[in-house]
Amino acid sequence: MTEELGSRARALAVPYYDDALPAHDQFHARRVRNLAVALANRVDEPVDRETLAATAWFHDIGRPRERAGEIDDHGAWAATEATDLLATEPVSDDRIEAISHCLRAHSIRPSSPEPETIEAKLLFDADKLDAAGARGLIRLACIVGERSGRTGERYAVIDDASAHGVESIDGPDITLLREWTRERLDALYTDPARSVGQSRWEFMTTFFEQFERELQTRPPTTRN
Repeated sequence: MTEELGSRARALAVPYYDDALPAHDQFHARRVRNLAVALANRVDEPVDRETLAATAWFHDIGRPRERAGEIDDHGAWAATEATDLLATEPVSDDRIEAISHCLRAHSIRPSSPEPETIEAKLLFDADKLDAAGARGLIRLACIVGERSGRTGERYAVIDDASAHGVESIDGPDITLLREWTRERLDALYTDPARSVGQSRWEFMTTFFEQFERELQTRPPTTRN
């Protein structure tokens, strides 16, 4: 299944995204797959691109269950689920283990293991880059919306407390997006990913500068 693993993984993974919200849906998986393969073309080490493509399709299949509170770690769950799915396919044990490691190591959470293979590092980097740049800003806003939509939780407001002379707002403000992106870009493993990340960060810096200018606009003092 050397030339078909990526395609087969896509067929197996896509149904798991039926209940996914926009930030972690099959289109996110496709973007991660495309970017991971593009980054693989820019590294000096040999890369198993079919394994890499498969991990991209599988990496967020557990997100709907995690959102529903059915599981705690979507990466670990995806690793187990992908292993079970591929056990019935003509895929070697070594390759299944390589995919499992990539899935367990793709999250930025402290409990996730460090990526040890080039495929795991490229998956991690591609996933984090999808939270940077123009599309990344939209995706991060979707994530904030998802969290705000949880019962009884006001996760964030689109504002900046300091711009209005108040000490705090009920929840993180827009600077949360800047912090999330910077955290992910600082964690990248490969040089090609860092290059892409720098370009996307420059765009986001321009966006945040414009955002701050808009916040400084004050309403007229006279009443209509």
